[in-house]
Amino acid sequence: VQLVESGGGLVQVGESLRLSCAAPGLSFGAYAIGWFRQAPGKEREGVSCVTSSGKTTYWSDSMKDRFTAVRDSATNTVFLQMTRLEPRDTATYFCAAVPRWCYADAGAWDNWGQGTQVTVSS
Repeated sequence: VQLVESGGGLVQVGESLRLSCAAPGLSFGAYAIGWFRQAPGKEREGVSCVTSSGKTTYWSDSMKDRFTAVRDSATNTVFLQMTRLEPRDTATYFCAAVPRWCYADAGAWDNWGQGTQVTVSS
């Protein structure tokens, strides 16, 4: 399973970014795709997930209000649209794949991309 994230960068508070997770050859009908993030010195935390059936889950109310995960089966890409970014959103963002279901525990995921850095400056 190959996962490639892109779209990170340096933005100002309140701006938006769209991250992409390309999964060439992966069957979205068989895998859930999750977004996680990890800030320096902190544990990796779940952001959102799209199950193999297309249902989207968000693991934080604050992110649910500002982030949207969308799966595009035509391009085998999952997007994470992030709006109203805040300094606390600064982290490396990873996408991951696991058969069928979404798990909040990062340890349950066995396929990871290399990550993309998001920095929100105040």
